[in-house]
Amino acid sequence: MKVITKGRGIAAFAVVAALGLTGCSSGQSGDAPSDGGGEATSTLTVWVDADRATVLKDAAEAFQDETGVKVDLVQKDFGEIRDQFVAQVPTGKGPDIAVGAHDWLGTLVTNGVVAPIELGDKAAEFEKVATDAWTYDGKVYGVPYSIENIALVRNTALAPEAPATFDEMVQMADAAGTEYKVLVGLDPAAGDPYHLYPFQTSFGAPVFGTNADGTYNADDLQIGNDGGKAFAAWLAQQGAAGVFNPNIDGDLARENFNAGKAPFFLTGPWNVPSAQEAGLDVAVDPIPAPGPNPAQPFVGVQGFFLSAKSENVVAATNFLTNYVGSEEVQTALYEVGGRAPALTAAFEAAVADDPIVAGFGQVGAQAVPMPSIPEMGAVWEFWGVTETAIVKGEGDPAQLWQKMSDDIAAAVNG
Repeated sequence: MKVITKGRGIAAFAVVAALGLTGCSSGQSGDAPSDGGGEATSTLTVWVDADRATVLKDAAEAFQDETGVKVDLVQKDFGEIRDQFVAQVPTGKGPDIAVGAHDWLGTLVTNGVVAPIELGDKAAEFEKVATDAWTYDGKVYGVPYSIENIALVRNTALAPEAPATFDEMVQMADAAGTEYKVLVGLDPAAGDPYHLYPFQTSFGAPVFGTNADGTYNADDLQIGNDGGKAFAAWLAQQGAAGVFNPNIDGDLARENFNAGKAPFFLTGPWNVPSAQEAGLDVAVDPIPAPGPNPAQPFVGVQGFFLSAKSENVVAATNFLTNYVGSEEVQTALYEVGGRAPALTAAFEAAVADDPIVAGFGQVGAQAVPMPSIPEMGAVWEFWGVTETAIVKGEGDPAQLWQKMSDDIAAAVNG
């Protein structure tokens, strides 16, 4: 079998043998022509954003060399892919494969536009949180390539050591004498439950409970449990003490941290470059828990999914599992996007080479996937505004949290 050098992808394995498949729908073949050359027997259309297209160009060429199947890369704006995919796949005009985020799955699956991907033994080669994120109703619907989450970014000049608990973090900030203790970007009106979620989980109050396979159960709303009320009381205390400031949004939080006005910043890898450009030496630590449980943030996992209307299922699965899912391509995607790779071998190599990636990656490996079920859409409307009201002291925290929980339950149940 042809071995492809770095930058060209890796040698493909025969997915037909691996999956026990013998052909594609509509009479098209995903295998190379029998004479090993000539025209491609079919074409895969892949929707991809500009950054990912650069990497996949080499993988597409390697795939065509190996299989005779052409890969047509069509660049799309990432933010438009989901809706265009939902609109075009039923008409037969959509792609075979598209890049996307795992939390699109609820929309994609309920609209019947994506198909499960048979990863087989390959599934064990990815970080568990990545495959969990791309699992819906017990089936895996994508080949993941990156993991993204928040963690605690620390200015080492102001805080030489990582705090073990939330209270210790506040004490360290007091000792540093900075204007702010910990910076968390909070929209003055809508709040930011995404950033506050790890504190909520430390009190044992996830949004939804989970099924036996770890997927979210929309019928098991947990946000209003006793842990949620304990979190609400704690959140009110932080607002009253000035630890959380509802008037500091994400941009102001970044500017103040870069100016050395706080030793700690709860954020993602997207804000590390500007801190380093400002001359800060930063470290990335686990999020200190104020409650009795670990503080688990949401993790977002990006990947590539398969159209339910693809006429080239065998070729598409081959390209996804053996090319997009290769260590070489996953590493190249990481180098372009800066997000921790989903493939364990690439993840471990990245972690070994970069302590910043290591910090976010280690937190992400223990994080929880952002719920991809459609019912999650009913949560955001009430969640952030309630947290903001609690931080501002605009009512009894237990009553505000209970009303929020009731409103979410009513919305989820239709």
